[in-house]
Amino acid sequence: MAAGLARAAAAPADFPGLGPFTPDSLTLIVVPDRAALDSLVRGRAPAWGAGLALPSAHTIVLRADAGDVQRTLRHELAHLALHARVRVRLPLWFDEGYAAWAAGEWERLGGLELNLAVARGAVPDFDGLDGALRGSPATAAAGYALAMSAVLELARRTPQGRLDPLLGRLAAGEDFDAAVLATTGLTVPRFEDVWRRSVRTRYTVVTWLVAGGAWALLAVGLIVLGGWRRRADRGRRAALDEGWVVAEEPPETPEPLDRPPTSL
Repeated sequence: MAAGLARAAAAPADFPGLGPFTPDSLTLIVVPDRAALDSLVRGRAPAWGAGLALPSAHTIVLRADAGDVQRTLRHELAHLALHARVRVRLPLWFDEGYAAWAAGEWERLGGLELNLAVARGAVPDFDGLDGALRGSPATAAAGYALAMSAVLELARRTPQGRLDPLLGRLAAGEDFDAAVLATTGLTVPRFEDVWRRSVRTRYTVVTWLVAGGAWALLAVGLIVLGGWRRRADRGRRAALDEGWVVAEEPPETPEPLDRPPTSL
């Protein structure tokens, strides 16, 4: 597995807004499970983490037992490609959202359709989004999807409809906030408001119901109705049991033999 992943990592690959990227040097470590990853990186990866990129050390660590390892490699390579071109400090939500986009993790956006909190309008701000990305598996799953949607919204807000202008300014050393303003015409706080509003518009209770939420409500309703019916029938069943006397069955007697047994 490690040899195959190393060959994949060494092959040139295109990344959104960055173009072809091949790492000059790369240490790729494949570990068998969570315990091995945790002992190696000393708790720097969350418990649910499938891999970890250390751009400054040109190192990627992957878990062999966690999901699609090839796609996890692509996700971590995107972190290396981004930090190889961009030296300025990037928000965590942008870093992770870009890697999710570059790895083609489109099913994450589909998962937002089934997220009831998002459907009800509970979209975090960027600080809350950074916290969600390092939270529980459930909050992190929504966090990665929301981060990816924010990066896609940034690309859509540029005149070209791509991320190239923003990444070009960042690669030239421009501050993140200034680069966002120059390419989208929006300050980061203003963009945050626009993005949160777009998420609320796209993912509503209606989309949640269409995506499968209606079946979840139906299942819960049937469980609740079943419990209510059992409680309502409890007295009736008890009344039906009154006055019933079950006679004890007589002990069984052995059937007579056709002829007396012989003794030896």
